[in-house]
Amino acid sequence: MAKDFLKGVQESYDVVVIGSGLAGLTTANVLGRAGHSVLLLEQHYKLGGMATWFKRPGGHIFDVSLHGFPVGMIKSCRRYWTREIADSIVQLENIRFDNPMFSLTTTFNRADFTELLAKQFHVDRENIQAFFDTARGMNFYDDQKQTAGELFEKFFPGREDVVRLLMEPITYANGSTLEDPALSYGIVFSNFMSKGVFTFVGGTDVLIQMMHDELKRNGVDVRIRADVSKIVVHNGAVQAVEVNGRTIRTRAVISNANLRSTIFRLIGEEKFDQGFVDEAREVRLNSSSTQVYIGLKPGEQIDESTGDLLFSSTAPRFQTDLLLSRDITSRTFSFYYPRTRPQSDPRCLIVSSTNAHYHDWADLSEHDYQASKADLIETTLAALEKYVPNVRERIAHAEAATPRTFKHYTQHVHGASFGTKFEGLAVSRALPEQISGLYHAGSVGIIMSGWLGAMNYGVIVANDVDAQLLKAPPVSREAQTKAIPRS
Repeated sequence: MAKDFLKGVQESYDVVVIGSGLAGLTTANVLGRAGHSVLLLEQHYKLGGMATWFKRPGGHIFDVSLHGFPVGMIKSCRRYWTREIADSIVQLENIRFDNPMFSLTTTFNRADFTELLAKQFHVDRENIQAFFDTARGMNFYDDQKQTAGELFEKFFPGREDVVRLLMEPITYANGSTLEDPALSYGIVFSNFMSKGVFTFVGGTDVLIQMMHDELKRNGVDVRIRADVSKIVVHNGAVQAVEVNGRTIRTRAVISNANLRSTIFRLIGEEKFDQGFVDEAREVRLNSSSTQVYIGLKPGEQIDESTGDLLFSSTAPRFQTDLLLSRDITSRTFSFYYPRTRPQSDPRCLIVSSTNAHYHDWADLSEHDYQASKADLIETTLAALEKYVPNVRERIAHAEAATPRTFKHYTQHVHGASFGTKFEGLAVSRALPEQISGLYHAGSVGIIMSGWLGAMNYGVIVANDVDAQLLKAPPVSREAQTKAIPRS
């Protein structure tokens, strides 16, 4: 008999959270801590969304996401999760760049970048300070007409090398391009420039387990393999969700699914105003990525001077379209030394990541798809050879993931690694104006980026939901039952 993953689930909850990315986990935790009854539903067999991991024989544990986020993660984890989680966050001090224009190592903070720009790139210090101050002062409500390219041309005209230094890491961090609004770049950049790049000691598997434990302490009902097929809406308000053949009533739904999936698949455009639907259709998906996971044999070590994060490129110039090309010239290497997982066997792991277009992989035949993955691994090892000599002889395991992989495991449209472009935030925030009790929290391209952006957006939405629940009295079970339309 198949296992019932909803065994013991209640008939109704104050809040149902769909999806367990960091935004979904955080909304559930904040609302559970506030005393609301919360059901968290995850279609996968693991929590975490893109912030997840997988194991392979031989003791290899691979983190899927690149291991780097701003210092603000410490404060957010301490405030919205636990001190234990916050105290496990440490700085990555060796961020390397290696390309035909320059090669350098940095701690990736404002002071160090100022010295690099002044001494190695010979930029006037007043100009550097003005640029940093401008980026630091940006917020979502600013004029969005200026592009990142125009911002750079204003402060560093004709300096492609400076643009490459300042832009390349952020393109990897949230998919920004030179054609996107300057503020979508500036908000992310200034957050990293605060004090550098940080990571979680212990690995994503430990982090998510600690978060799961905290959710349970706060009374959140967490269910895996629970695939929501529909958000039930009646008379302009959320009534229930349909999951694994069950209908579960709720006063509010927070979707941590892809924004487009939430609107067009889980609800249906007929439930929204036509103007809103038109605006939602204009929201662009962000890029996806390919990753190659490499595990070294037991006893094989990498000199830590190799770096923690390495932005490597053979392209003579910085072009954002090249970062998405199947003809890969740029890779970000994440090096995981034994100190990353001190509780595990002392292993060295490497993850190579490249931005990618979903359509370059989507329609390949199975034969061509597997051949392309093999070629991705081979070309990655060839590029890695420069930094880890004789790497082919030293590895025990290597495998690749593509946009198709991420679409399969996360159900995100086109495997979008960072959800949507910047315009998705306005649509995401407007959902409760369209349907009472409906909210979205996830990656929408402009709330900082990555882990910290998702977590903080989850907090914002949780506060909105908390205010709504406190304002509206609970609906009786009988009234809720009558309100749910029969399929």
